[in-house]
Amino acid sequence: MEDFEEESVSGSESEGNDSGMSDGELQEAFAKGLLKPGLNIPLEARKKAVNNVEGLKQCLADFKKDLAWVERLDLTSRPLPDIVAKADGKLTTLDSGEIHAEDDFQREMYFYRQAQAAVLEALPRLKKFNISTKRPEDYFAEMAKTDHHMQKIRTKLLAKQASMEKSEKAKQLRELRKYGKKVQTDVLQKRQKDKKAMMTAVKKYQKGMTDKLDFMDGDQEKGKKGASGAAGPNAAKKKRGPNAKRQYKDQRFGFGGKKRGSKWNTKESHDDMSGFRSKAAHGKSGKNFGKGGKQGASKRPGKNARKKMKNRS
Repeated sequence: MEDFEEESVSGSESEGNDSGMSDGELQEAFAKGLLKPGLNIPLEARKKAVNNVEGLKQCLADFKKDLAWVERLDLTSRPLPDIVAKADGKLTTLDSGEIHAEDDFQREMYFYRQAQAAVLEALPRLKKFNISTKRPEDYFAEMAKTDHHMQKIRTKLLAKQASMEKSEKAKQLRELRKYGKKVQTDVLQKRQKDKKAMMTAVKKYQKGMTDKLDFMDGDQEKGKKGASGAAGPNAAKKKRGPNAKRQYKDQRFGFGGKKRGSKWNTKESHDDMSGFRSKAAHGKSGKNFGKGGKQGASKRPGKNARKKMKNRS
């Protein structure tokens, strides 16, 4: 343990000494190989670039071949001018020669017009040398892939298309289920809302806060609306009136008239007191009307009298 502590102390002292060394001492230590690897990185001398123009020209002359233009098909041309801009009297940046390399659209347009100029210059030359530039109609090229390989690709594409259609149908079914559930929940929520509104109206009526019973006619009005909306031909038939058979029977036997509510009181019948007789109503008339409207009805004997009559018999 003591040896290890001594070594660590000596190592720290050596590091302290190395850190306190000057540049000249470090260079001498590096030359002798006393420095540990990893702490210092030697710098390699930068290679000197040589521009040997004569040697490059000699190499170019060695592999350069003097071939005809038909074998080379090389052209150097300027881009075509913009005809539309020239007709309008405008000067474009391509015509003026100011091209910004960072402008992608301008750079691509420069390449496009330069290719146009090269084509317009090359086609007359090729026709001059009787070289055809279009593929003949009876030209058949050999397929790069075999029929067996193309059949495999076609089968794979058909399987992929079938799987995509299947997944699309499944997606549509899921959407329909979601829509059906949504409609069902909307109907249930509407029913609960209507029920809550009706219960609130009933409580208000019971507490005397309102005297209207319009909430009782809600379902009937809805039923009438639904029937009128659903039965269009029947509604039109009712508007036309009854048929000839019904009219003949009404003319022969008569129309019964209104049945429902015929015995209800109205404001006029309630206020009409012409047929009211107080003596007949209170039993003070000349004739002796007994209970139940029977004339001269005998009074029933009491309980004790009936018992005595029973014992006598």
